[in-house]
Amino acid sequence: MRLGINLGYWGAGMDGDNLAVAQEADRLGYDVCWAAEAYGSDAPTVLAWVAAKTERIDVGSAIMQIPARQPAMTAMTAATLDSLSGGRFRLGLGVSGPQVSEGWYGVKFDKPLARTREYVEIVRRAMTRERLSYDGEHWTLPLPDGPGKPLKLTVHPQREHIPLYIAAIGPKNLEQTGEIADGALLIFPSADHLEETALRHIRAGREKAGLTMDGFDVCPTVPLALGDDVDALADVFRPYTALYVGGMGSRKQNFYNQLARRMGYEKEAAEIQDKYLAGDKTGAAAAVPHSLIDRTTLLGSVERIADRMAAYAAAGVTTLTVAPAGFTLDERVAALRAGVEALERSGLA
Repeated sequence: MRLGINLGYWGAGMDGDNLAVAQEADRLGYDVCWAAEAYGSDAPTVLAWVAAKTERIDVGSAIMQIPARQPAMTAMTAATLDSLSGGRFRLGLGVSGPQVSEGWYGVKFDKPLARTREYVEIVRRAMTRERLSYDGEHWTLPLPDGPGKPLKLTVHPQREHIPLYIAAIGPKNLEQTGEIADGALLIFPSADHLEETALRHIRAGREKAGLTMDGFDVCPTVPLALGDDVDALADVFRPYTALYVGGMGSRKQNFYNQLARRMGYEKEAAEIQDKYLAGDKTGAAAAVPHSLIDRTTLLGSVERIADRMAAYAAAGVTTLTVAPAGFTLDERVAALRAGVEALERSGLA
């Protein structure tokens, strides 16, 4: 099992340290550094900056949002980043959510599976550097009866095939991801529930495409916090968990809330959402069960983290991405080092 890091959103208050964290991860041998975007910082700019200041570590978008860019633009960006980084770019895509897609980008959040499939097909077709044409439900290239003509990408990517990941939570999206992608970006993963909530659906998609799980990267992100008091460490992540389970999306369309329910927290997920949407964020955080946090994070001593890493590997994780927690750069670097030490102790390095 490999290790990655996730810097999250640039502009979230730790910007001064993020580059130093990425450079330390590069030095320690982490495999990939991911950056996110929502409606603030964009991922490609951050990744270009990190790639320019590191030597070996891959850089990946987790995610570049599908409603934010035309697919040909995404192919251009991926090819450029791969070329500039010397073949170190990984393209992570996702549809975002209804509130961001429609509220920020003005793109209707409908038929997300069909849109994702067409988007991936166009990106991959453009990356072959053949003349681009496509006739789909959501995109037609070139537009008919106009001056447009099939064009081909002028940039030469460093590699013929840039790894493509999809952020997936729901069963149908997970299955399609297994069918059309090289990896899956997962969030709130529990080793105890990974097979039922994710892997069986991904495997079904691989089988549909005549493929096995060999070479497919199962890549969840988990916060990592080092310390002796597991309960206190878990409490740090209560607002984060409450935000996603309670407030990331509408009452009818909150993918994280649905995931918590599939993990057996149906009553608790409903309470968290009710309180969060009513404006009681403190009450929502208090309603998050300790076990939900503990199952979806790496908390405690190096030995305890090593045990959890072994459980993730046994469940089928191939790249475990950590978000090193801490209030200072020293604390975050200590968490990074603990991740490497834990991986070595687990015998997975």
